[in-house]
Amino acid sequence: MKTIKAIANIALLASAGGLFSFANAHVTLEYQVANAGSSYKATLRVGHGCGPSPTREIVVTVPDGVENAKPMPKPGWTLTIERAPLAVPRSDHGKPVTEDVRRIRWSAKTPADALPGDFYDEFVLQARLPGEAGTLYWPVEQICAQGRIDWSEVPAAGQKLHDLKSPAAALELMPAAGGHAH
Repeated sequence: MKTIKAIANIALLASAGGLFSFANAHVTLEYQVANAGSSYKATLRVGHGCGPSPTREIVVTVPDGVENAKPMPKPGWTLTIERAPLAVPRSDHGKPVTEDVRRIRWSAKTPADALPGDFYDEFVLQARLPGEAGTLYWPVEQICAQGRIDWSEVPAAGQKLHDLKSPAAALELMPAAGGHAH
């Protein structure tokens, strides 16, 4: 009986620790694994402000190889999409594509619309992922009323993501599942 209680207590502490770490989390992706070449809904979770200062802007740099990024509007926030020319133009359903989305910016319309430091929120976009397996890093700039945090660090060889102070959100791409995705 004591063993069962001990196991239950360990499980409870582990789950509480998971909730605590989320409350103090960096900017992370809700789904951190996807199939290469698939359509992906990137839900970026912002777990806190810059200390007590509210977040007034979130800027996501779309990783190389990610195509057709489309952000989801948020009430009270203005969307700005920055495009850049492609190094190698591509064809999408028979139409030539010479540029693509590189950065998406959500900006609070008023100070009252900003994300208070004690709350979390999600910023969402959809896109098509590259066809090769590997890890994609999504740099995010979190600009607050006072201060900013650039979640852009990428681990060096042999380094773990959780060892970094300001890690970029990471997405592990598994080998393509086959078929045609949108």
